[in-house]
Amino acid sequence: MGKGKLYRLNDNQFMADIDYQLYQRSESTEWSAELTLTSSLKINNNEIFIIKLEDGLKFLCKLRKKVNRAVSGIPPRYTYHAMSLGRIE
Repeated sequence: MGKGKLYRLNDNQFMADIDYQLYQRSESTEWSAELTLTSSLKINNNEIFIIKLEDGLKFLCKLRKKVNRAVSGIPPRYTYHAMSLGRIE
């Protein structure tokens, strides 16, 4: 798992620190990822985000909520599936 940051594209606002696991298709620049957040975000289906990876690369992506891993006494963990829309130079 890597550590990164999530920003909203339309105003470049920082949204959350993230833990991520990338899944890249062989011999392709396309990837998907699983992101885990420690706080809830209101995600619109058509909203585009910027993910800044720990190596400094930035990508556009869309998020889809997968699971709310709530455990009593511990803040809920929100897991999202991210699909790459392209790299930002």
